[in-house]
Formats: sequence, structure tokens, C-alpha cells
Amino acid sequence: MASPTLSALLPLLATSVALVGACVGSFLNVVAWRLPRQESLLWPGSHCPRCGTPLAWFENLPVLGWLVLRGRCRHCHQPISARYPLVESLCAGLWVAVFLARPQLMGMHPNPLLLVAAGWILASWLLPMVLIDLDNLWLPEAMLRWGVVVGIAATAILGFLQDPNTGRSLLLEHLLAAGLGLLGFEAVSALAQSAFGRPALGLGDAKLAALMGAWLGPTGLAVAVALAVLAGALVGGLARLLGKLGPQQPFPFGPFLASGTLAVWLAGPAVWIQLLIPALGQP
Repeated sequence: MASPTLSALLPLLATSVALVGACVGSFLNVVAWRLPRQESLLWPGSHCPRCGTPLAWFENLPVLGWLVLRGRCRHCHQPISARYPLVESLCAGLWVAVFLARPQLMGMHPNPLLLVAAGWILASWLLPMVLIDLDNLWLPEAMLRWGVVVGIAATAILGFLQDPNTGRSLLLEHLLAAGLGLLGFEAVSALAQSAFGRPALGLGDAKLAALMGAWLGPTGLAVAVALAVLAGALVGGLARLLGKLGPQQPFPFGPFLASGTLAVWLAGPAVWIQLLIPALGQP
């Protein structure tokens, strides 16, 4: 149980985390816009994508800048997408959720500060990939590859700081899960190619599954994929019933995989297993 002093400080800490998360979300908006266009993430500075005018400091304030400008560039008066403050708010919420969560994915006694930092990295890594996949039906190769590396590194650090046995066990499990995620998704896609003449999943989804395994381990990967499949089937089926998607029209699966990953990181696999078993009709 938290001490009275810590409980009193918790709202202030959560607010500070939200502010930092919103600032990170502002940068992730830049990543999602510039990376598919092969532009530098650092140069030039923030500017209006329509008229190219550099933005003043107060225009760059997360959420508030958009509200002050009433959703329009003060130079060319063209509308600024509401996605910018929404992403900043989402990132702020995710950072607070990670701060408050205690995931059971990295051994019994991981360093709590490093565990929170790892969760912030994971959430911030997945968010721009979701945006890019929604916009382009494409996941950036470099972010997928380095996401696996960072996930394995985080696993090793959190594991070996507990004890050598925990470190070796976690590292082996997460390496195995990364390989299973990649090969499993590629196998499903190849089977669909043979049976239906087109792959069921993109290569980027298979690499994202490898990233998930590197961060979540075998059980976490399985639960996250199950959540993604259920959510994807529900949303995709509903969209086709409503005429928003054609019978053969593809739609991005990456956002569902990322959502499943964060759901497992925040709540742990056990909670979702207890919810999934009745949903799948098991006694």
C-alpha cells in the first residue's frame, strides 16, 4: 500500500507525467508525418504543412496551441487537423496509464522505475507506427527492427538486474517469442497465399509480431494477438456491414496488434485470459 505522502503526491506526479507525455505526443506527430516522406525528424523545425511558415513557441504547445489557434494556421488560415491534439492527449493518457500500471511481464521483482521507463518507450514506439499504418497501410521497417532490439535490451536489463537466473530465463523466453511471432505470422500469410491467392497479413505485421514477442514474451504475445484478432474481426466485420469497407478491401491490422500489446502491458496477461476464456465459449 502506498504511503500517505506518496498518495498525496500521486496527482501531482500523474499531472507531470501527462504533460511530458503530451510533449512526446507532439514529437510523435512529427514522426508520423515526416517518416513516410523520408524527411528529417529534426530539421527544419515545426512548421505549417500547408504554407511552410515556422511555428512560434506558443503554437507548438501540446493541445493548448491548437485550441488557442482554434484549429487554424494563423498565417494561411487553413485548418489544422484535430488529429494533432488527439494524438497528444492519447500519448499523455498512455504515459499516465503506464505510470500507474504494474505489468507482470519482466519477472517477479523488476526495478519499478526502469519498468515504467520501458513502458513509456514501448507506448511511444507503437503510437507513430499506428498512425503511419492508418495513413499508408505500411509499417516502417527501421522502427520495427529497432523495436525488437530495444525490447530484447529492456528485457535483459530488467531481468539481469534481478538475478542471473531471471535474466537468462526472460531473455530466452522473449527471444523465442520474437521468433515465434515472426515465423507464425509469415506462416499464416503463406497459407492464405496458397489457399486464396493473396496473403492474409503484410510482412510488416509479422515484424510487428516479432516486436511484440520481444517485449511481452510467449504468453503475453499469444494474449495480445488474440485480443488483436478479436478486435480486428469485430471492427472489420462491422465496417463491411456498414459499407465502409469493400468485400476484399484491406485495412490496417497494425493498430489492433499495437492496442493488444499495450493492453497486455498495462493489465498483464492473466486478466485478459480470464476475460477471453468465457468470450471464446470455454467452460
